[in-house]
Amino acid sequence: MPDNIPQKNESPPIVLTFAGSDPTSGAGLQADMLTLASLGCHPVTVVTAITVQDTAGVEDIFPIPAEWVADQARAILEDMPIAAFKIGLLGSIETIAAIAEILADYPDIPLVLDPVLASGRGDAFTDDDMIEAITTLLLPQTSVLTPNSLEARRLVQSPEDDQETEAAAENESAPNPPDLAQCAHQLIDAGCEYVLITGTHEDTEQVVNTLYGSHGIVRTDRWTRLPGSYHGSGCTLASAIAAHLAHGIDLAEAIHDAQEYTWQTLAAGFRPGMGQFIPDRLFWSRDPDNETDTDNAIMPQPNN
Repeated sequence: MPDNIPQKNESPPIVLTFAGSDPTSGAGLQADMLTLASLGCHPVTVVTAITVQDTAGVEDIFPIPAEWVADQARAILEDMPIAAFKIGLLGSIETIAAIAEILADYPDIPLVLDPVLASGRGDAFTDDDMIEAITTLLLPQTSVLTPNSLEARRLVQSPEDDQETEAAAENESAPNPPDLAQCAHQLIDAGCEYVLITGTHEDTEQVVNTLYGSHGIVRTDRWTRLPGSYHGSGCTLASAIAAHLAHGIDLAEAIHDAQEYTWQTLAAGFRPGMGQFIPDRLFWSRDPDNETDTDNAIMPQPNN
């Protein structure tokens, strides 16, 4: 904008999201944009991959070349002040390395990392080498990591652990899954500041979401389970956390408020296709008189 033309209004907080494009707008880049805009932020985007998918699952994925990812990010960062980063689907090891190098130049900006390891249907997005790259290059720069319980265990599982699990399956024995608190401590030891593990995949009456820091549990939130399977709830939660941090909200409060917002989007979710439900990130605009009681609710497991 030319210097002699003043801006009419102050810019809202700007959040930069690195994510894959989802044509259903249920998850990925589109879900991030809807969530961030709904919570009063201006979303800017870096496309890491293009997917072919519907609400039932992912059919194909095309990772964007790492140099294109880096160029997208640099162009935005040289032009706009960013208040928070959010990372979702990462298409390749080269992209992980490129993003890590860029983020190293902005250590004071909070980073929320949603480790998208598979789709809600179970379509794998990462292999062992990519997980190692995420752990080595991105976790040390992460403010809040938001895995579900399956992702938390996968992130700390070594290839040797995979072999033991396969051997146990062949012998029809069920190995005990790693303790989630232990997983959180391992992830914090790997470098991230906080870990929010969501518990919808756990066999509990209520879903328990627990935020861990370097000194143990920071807070635990319980939400009544909602029926159904949701496409993009993990993206919604991570983006909501980034939005609240961008607004300058205290981390523990931001975590709670983001969970409450996500639960509301799921409670108002809709099923536009033949697969999963999609969270309604603009629920508040459709029924302004609606008040949802979240005192005894547990957010369904974020499925990406």
